[in-house]
Amino acid sequence: MNTHIPRIALVGDRSPHVKSHVRIPMLLDALAERDGLVLDAYWIPSGNAEAPDAVKGFDAVWLLPGSPYASEAGALAAIRTAREDGIPFLGTCAGFQHALLEFARDVCGLERAAHAENDPEADEADLLLAPLACSLVGHEGGVRVTPGSLAESVLGAELTTERYHCNYGPDSRHLDTLEAHGLRFTGVDEDGQVRIAELPGHPFFLATLFQPELAGDGTRPHPIVRALARAAVTRADVTRTAGAA
Repeated sequence: MNTHIPRIALVGDRSPHVKSHVRIPMLLDALAERDGLVLDAYWIPSGNAEAPDAVKGFDAVWLLPGSPYASEAGALAAIRTAREDGIPFLGTCAGFQHALLEFARDVCGLERAAHAENDPEADEADLLLAPLACSLVGHEGGVRVTPGSLAESVLGAELTTERYHCNYGPDSRHLDTLEAHGLRFTGVDEDGQVRIAELPGHPFFLATLFQPELAGDGTRPHPIVRALARAAVTRADVTRTAGAA
């Protein structure tokens, strides 16, 4: 019997100093023990993700926090492959930021779109990701979710409290362009600032400025993390069935 275990690509520059990276092994164990969702995880440094086939064949891609990445190009390449190949994708914190950046450049044609952390000399008009007026490092706050969205179906509620660890967020001047090309913003904070993005029509494409991997003590995976794991299992099943046909 084929017992293929879904494979997940964890894209990021692994470091013991990044709390979310330390949490990942705990979350994988918890997913297996609590939810029966066993994943075969591979860490892929951002530089290695530049290779055209780096994340092809995986059942899910998670672009992790830990910016600036050693390779912006590698992070963007992983997102593009997941987006174009229909691979379940989750981007958290810097992963959210770069998901917007990839979409702006590769779908919207905003080739000059920039991230202030990666390109501090960029023209202000080109900044898609800019320094937050107030840092969200160590912050916890409410997020209001759009009814009927993927995010709402995953979270099971229209209001959630989430943890952050970031200094950069989307510049509102470009968001209309991203929406016009199909990206949907489905979660905002108390001030109406975008905190969740998703891509309708994709099997599972979700990005959050907050870090669901930091919820609780790591023994109970956040609903978003569980949803990514389930999406990976579904893709693996479909791939296996197609291969056996």
